Amino acid sequence: MARIYPQTSSSSCSSYSSTSTYVTTKREIFTLWMKSLVFHGNGCAVFDSKGQLVYRIDNYNKKCSKQVHLMDLHGTVLFSLLKKKSSLFGHWNGYKMDEEIPCFQVRKNGNLLTGDLNYDVIFGCDNIADTNSYKIVALPGKLGFKIVNKENRLIAEVKQKQSSSAIQFGDDVLSLIVEANVDHSLVMALVTVYGLIRHML
Repeated sequence: MARIYPQTSSSSCSSYSSTSTYVTTKREIFTLWMKSLVFHGNGCAVFDSKGQLVYRIDNYNKKCSKQVHLMDLHGTVLFSLLKKKSSLFGHWNGYKMDEEIPCFQVRKNGNLLTGDLNYDVIFGCDNIADTNSYKIVALPGKLGFKIVNKENRLIAEVKQKQSSSAIQFGDDVLSLIVEANVDHSLVMALVTVYGLIRHML
């Protein structure tokens, strides 16, 4: 049976801090299994390059929920993600742990008539994106997308997971590549929002 996670680590320098951030000095590769660990539940399980569970999402009986919690392996909530309907097409707010003010918003970038699936990520929820804002850009194919900053520098990328053997993984097994010095929990929160938008969770 093929393993759904990489067998070798891409970094020997990593640490979980007291603020639940996971930042490494080198690129990291994670495996996303778009299945809940809860029996008959909906959600996602995320494994690091050693096959250890690091993040999970459990929506239980409800798919495409309007409120989802990203948790670490211990069940501690890192981000709460809430769909808002205050605008014509709505947006998603991301709240870090127990904070009442959103850490970020994910909004459609306005190209609704072109049919693309690109979204703006605005930190601090200002009306105008600042220099730290990101963009989620759909890639060719069914599931792939990337997260870039305003300078178009790659932050993270999600694509179909490829096996080193002849065994093919299903559409529910993806690879997440996160660049160095990026908060993995924040990236996972953004990946979760995009998964909810695309009805993958």
